[in-house]
Amino acid sequence: MAIRPVPWLGPLLLVSLWASSAPASLLRRLGEHILRFQESSALGLGLGPDSVTLPKEGWLEQPLDPFNASDRRSFLQRYWVNDQHWTSQDGPVFLHLGGEGSLGPGSVMRGHPANLAPIWGALVISLEHRFYGLSIPAEGLDMAQLRFLSSRHALADVASARLTLSRLFNVSSTSPWICFGGSYAGSLAAWARLKFPHLFFASIASSAPVRAILDFSKYNDVVSRSLKNTAIGGSLECRAAASAAFAEVERRLHASGAARAALRADLGACGSLERAEDQAELLGALQALVGGAVQYDGQAGAPLSVRPLCRLLLENRGNCSGSAPYRGLRRAVQVVTHSLGQKCLSISRAETVAQLRVTELQVSSVGDRQWLYQTCTEFGYYVTCEAPGCPFSQLPALPSQLELCEQVFGLSTSSVARAVAQTNAYYGGQAPGATQVLFVNGDADPWHVLSVTQPLGPSEPALLIPSASHCLDMAPERPSDSASLRLARQKISQQLQTWLGLAKESQGRGAV
Repeated sequence: MAIRPVPWLGPLLLVSLWASSAPASLLRRLGEHILRFQESSALGLGLGPDSVTLPKEGWLEQPLDPFNASDRRSFLQRYWVNDQHWTSQDGPVFLHLGGEGSLGPGSVMRGHPANLAPIWGALVISLEHRFYGLSIPAEGLDMAQLRFLSSRHALADVASARLTLSRLFNVSSTSPWICFGGSYAGSLAAWARLKFPHLFFASIASSAPVRAILDFSKYNDVVSRSLKNTAIGGSLECRAAASAAFAEVERRLHASGAARAALRADLGACGSLERAEDQAELLGALQALVGGAVQYDGQAGAPLSVRPLCRLLLENRGNCSGSAPYRGLRRAVQVVTHSLGQKCLSISRAETVAQLRVTELQVSSVGDRQWLYQTCTEFGYYVTCEAPGCPFSQLPALPSQLELCEQVFGLSTSSVARAVAQTNAYYGGQAPGATQVLFVNGDADPWHVLSVTQPLGPSEPALLIPSASHCLDMAPERPSDSASLRLARQKISQQLQTWLGLAKESQGRGAV
């Protein structure tokens, strides 16, 4: 496996966070925005005057089809290395796995691997996921290429990279490798230990949705509950105001053309609201905005958290009509779009489909086409609001979301349902059976309901952090961190200490 430069991908993704996007991908934009903010902050700290070593960028030549030895095609996969704390060649290696986005140098300067490396003298490496960031095959993203994009292919890359990087950095054969990851990458970290226990000694899986699901209505159940959570600034009144705001949006959508035009101007929508499918896209974007305030509550770089969102929704609460919460929602839209650098809120279904059908590599892409493909062929994860008690609109409904799989990739609803079932059968859903995997979740995070939140056995531990949001345990430490979050980070360190102690014993016996 050769290592060589990749000049042709240089400018890709430089302006991705500011590109016009589909409403359904607003959560992804928020996640990318927060990650870039935190990585750049960590990188700035790591490259201060006391810094010893800069993160190094490298490239691995990986087989495009690792399951077919006769297929000689390959692609270049990016990785980053932070060796400033690595004290000996038999020390541990902390492997930070990438998910459905790009990885920059900050990926080895922040989070659990970087924070814990000085304690253990560990080498820190991050590996970008195939088909994301700069690790995209030069041939593009048509269906002939995308059939090589899956979690199984990604895990084969992880195993291959582990062996190659061991040789490249002359890592001792007895050194323990520990996988780290958050969100989808957290699932990969757990599955790497499940499928390759001889290569990876343990894993820390943060906010890992290991259960695939077609209709993810429980996402908004958690959003609704979190909007009432006083510990993060929610209240019964806030949840009621959110419901009233959405009811007012729907009332205006169903009123006259003039009312819809005024609504478009109020909410900064990019196009007309005359088509029913575009109205559903708008409602989906607004749901994602509120869901994002919950999912990324309290995180550095988050444009909006629950407390300020509730403050906006409850301004002028003496006004009993739906117009006061509506004005708060309008202001929330302005805050988020401004933070993301978007001139307006994209709501055109036709434009969404057209963008998702583009197979050429684009500067404006952050992986929307690739991630949609993975949801259609593996995971589902389609957030809906059709369950009783959901505070938002029932639109967009599940059929319209599944229709994207047909419109973009020609995949039927039945094939998506089968793929979700096959994923759970292959990995085990919420009972994966992997030992020495620590699952870490926050109960304010909507994704925790698809993860492992209770210990499954003595070697299958789990932490559930009260009032914590998505991957908050991996975020940079802040003075405002709750006592429960600080305690959880201590427990993560203690669990790692236990596992590395076991690895040390194994080293003494000559095998890890």
